Amino acid sequence: MALSDIDRNLLERCLARKPRAWEDFVDRFTGLVIHVVNHTARCRSLMLSSADREDLTAEVLLAIVRDDFAVLRHFRGKSSLATYLTVVARRVVVRKLVDTRTATPLGSADVAADGSANEQRMTDREEVEALMEHLDDSEAAVVRMYHLEGKTYQEISRTTGMPTNSVGPMLTRARAKLRNASAR
Repeated sequence: MALSDIDRNLLERCLARKPRAWEDFVDRFTGLVIHVVNHTARCRSLMLSSADREDLTAEVLLAIVRDDFAVLRHFRGKSSLATYLTVVARRVVVRKLVDTRTATPLGSADVAADGSANEQRMTDREEVEALMEHLDDSEAAVVRMYHLEGKTYQEISRTTGMPTNSVGPMLTRARAKLRNASAR
């Protein structure tokens, strides 16, 4: 799909720094950026808090305005603006998630500042631990590693000796058992 007249006009207004151009841009594309943030995190098996989601969305928008809208200036119009921004957003989010994952977990800095978030995590963890009593030992271990420790399928495979392609189906079965147990 080619660049639409609406997007072309919006792009020109932003690059010319017209009044309300950036606000209109944000109104039009924030939903897309949030979707990319959520999808990228889900593809990497990460759970984001609303604060993490907002931070990543802000990072993408900051990348767009950085260096006098350099990202928008590089747009050649060979695709829709939404497609181009999806690629840009995904790259920014992946880079930020990889940088953050090697340093500290997302949101860990605000845990100490926000005691209620810490209490909620502890309550959630206790509830998950109680529900995991309904699973056999191997299922509970895999669920713990994936959902509580944030390990990847490959890391779980190495730890348990289970084939990597068996981790997903086991998690699916375990989640079904947990749903049934919590419904009771």
